[in-house]
Amino acid sequence: MAQVDEARLNDLVGRVLGDLGGAVSVPLVRIGDALGLYRALAEIGPADERELATAAACDIRYIREWLSAQAASGYVTHEGGRFWLTPEQAMVFAQPDSPVALIGAFDTAAAMMENQPKVQAAFKTGKGVAWGDQAGCLFCAVARMFRPGYVNALVQEWLPALGGVAERLSQGAKVADVGCGHGISTILMAQAFPRSEFVGIDFHMGSIAAATAHARAHQVDNVTFEVGRAQDFPGRDFDLVTCFDCLHDMGDPQAAASHIRQALKPDGTWMVVEPAAGDTLDENLNPVGRLYYSASTMICVPTSLAQETGLALGAQAGERKLSEIIRAGGFSHVRKAAQTPLNMVLEAT
Repeated sequence: MAQVDEARLNDLVGRVLGDLGGAVSVPLVRIGDALGLYRALAEIGPADERELATAAACDIRYIREWLSAQAASGYVTHEGGRFWLTPEQAMVFAQPDSPVALIGAFDTAAAMMENQPKVQAAFKTGKGVAWGDQAGCLFCAVARMFRPGYVNALVQEWLPALGGVAERLSQGAKVADVGCGHGISTILMAQAFPRSEFVGIDFHMGSIAAATAHARAHQVDNVTFEVGRAQDFPGRDFDLVTCFDCLHDMGDPQAAASHIRQALKPDGTWMVVEPAAGDTLDENLNPVGRLYYSASTMICVPTSLAQETGLALGAQAGERKLSEIIRAGGFSHVRKAAQTPLNMVLEAT
């Protein structure tokens, strides 16, 4: 047996303890969000435990323990018996439209835990776990996780980075948002470009129902939603087709690419938003890659394997592999138009 390196062992144990601290914080963060504790603390802080308990109409003993855990995690700030959120902490935990709002990621982590028995069984069979069979809250969690990125970058940065697309949308264009989920991306575009017509398409009936309700609640009348698959959805002569964080989840992304090419006008554009990733494992051995590989194991790969050919690209497929798929579908040009720490935007024509 090789000799144990004490320094390496201590480093590993320290990292695992940190991970365990994060893992057991998931329910506490979700409680803080659900009960409005972060929002209340952002409004009244610095506050002691009694003041927060009163503001949130909660039991003081639970609040005391919750605040202590949050302070130990560095999620709230503590000094002299009073607690508050710094501006940076508020951006992460109390501001839903902040570009670094991460509550949705905690919801997704909880859904992944709920999915463990199904995915664990699939490890043995090699079969998939269909999107509609995943944890019931997963669809809302994923929508909430990606929403801050879309709110802060889609209209402001991503669409303008595409050649002539923003101008065409301003004048009036026909757009299909394929794999739209709860329709957050579709509705944001429809609100920004009222002269254009949008259709959101997703194979999950429950998500389409949620998207339709969302559009109705926001009184957006230039968008519709319908159930359909990426490889055979109806409609032709689209100026723009978009796919947000879903191409890698598809069972047959090349068939989807071929159908999208046929559904576009000859001069139309396909915008593919995918998780940020390098082309090799070594390039993705970082905190973002760690999150995406884990989510890919529990959500993306099982979803793909449950469909058609089940190519299972995974959430860290990388620009090179994605570009190969897109070109195989009939597109001549593919380029990276924009990138954030969490996403890359590919433009295909």
